[in-house]
Amino acid sequence: MHAFTRSLFVMLAAAAVAGAGAPAAADPSHPRVAMVTTAGTIVVELDAVHAPVTTANFLKLVDRKKYDGATFYRSVNPKLEPGAGIDVIQGGLRDAATHETIPLEKTSTTGLHNTDGVISMARSSDPNSGSSEFFLCIGDNTFLDADHQPDGNGYAAFGRVVSGMTVVKAINALPTQGEMLPTPVRIISMRRVK
Repeated sequence: MHAFTRSLFVMLAAAAVAGAGAPAAADPSHPRVAMVTTAGTIVVELDAVHAPVTTANFLKLVDRKKYDGATFYRSVNPKLEPGAGIDVIQGGLRDAATHETIPLEKTSTTGLHNTDGVISMARSSDPNSGSSEFFLCIGDNTFLDADHQPDGNGYAAFGRVVSGMTVVKAINALPTQGEMLPTPVRIISMRRVK
């Protein structure tokens, strides 16, 4: 092997070995957030490329530690509630009036869908009332997409669960009174994953 080629090979190999143990840098276009709850940890990866407004709003609340002490307080599970139209768990601050609302990012625009493991922004009947409430989908909830809603609005999907779906399903399986959890699952903390 030519001395220059051998030298280049050694440098590249050394660089590869040095980089192998280094943690990957956080991707600003797909930031991750760890939700540490009393039922376990859920990690979501957000999509700042396709749903920038919703992602920025969620991260603002995470960075200000607003979700620390919040809860998952609602669970809709067709297995426990025959005829339920959706299969989700919902969490947040439950005091939307104290937080600014954001415009709806329709799934018909973002290309994201309310499928298994997706995180979406909850809202009232006003499509632009999303604030601090969110839900995690269990199974196919694409009828919540804009194209499937009579008003053409739907609910803004903005990321997906990448770890802890068993925790999501465990919360979803808890007994409810109506759709409310008698003992909400506390969110101990939410932090960006570095």
